[in-house]
Amino acid sequence: MPKRSAEIRTALRDLRVQLALLNHHVGYQLSLKDAELDCLDVLARDGALTPSVLARRSGIHPATMTGILDRLERGGWIVRDRDQADRRRVTVSVVKARAAEVYQLYRGMNSAVDRICAGYSEDELDLIAGFLRRCAEAGETSTAKLAAT
Repeated sequence: MPKRSAEIRTALRDLRVQLALLNHHVGYQLSLKDAELDCLDVLARDGALTPSVLARRSGIHPATMTGILDRLERGGWIVRDRDQADRRRVTVSVVKARAAEVYQLYRGMNSAVDRICAGYSEDELDLIAGFLRRCAEAGETSTAKLAAT
């Protein structure tokens, strides 16, 4: 098993590099920094969030989040909505029309993943999805441990 485990870790590292390059090129096309793209991804996936929750989920320091949100708002990527009952409470959400621009640039990768998945059975896809979720959880745990030191 150690050889297979090493092969899988190498493949995950290769995937990380390729996804980072893809994200970098998508960000370049849209004039977005990596952290801004990450915030848009979290908001698109999770829906409207407060800035502090967005900072935590995207791994960005809360003080840095203000500048990121200011740039995204100026670019028309997000809107900040104030709670009518508590004007201090703000939620941030993605402007759907602008999100479509991001999705368009990922269309090639998404189509490629769909073609790859078509070659696997439902049981195999369940196994792969579970493996990837567990790897993501392991990354989250490892990150939290490093952040605590």
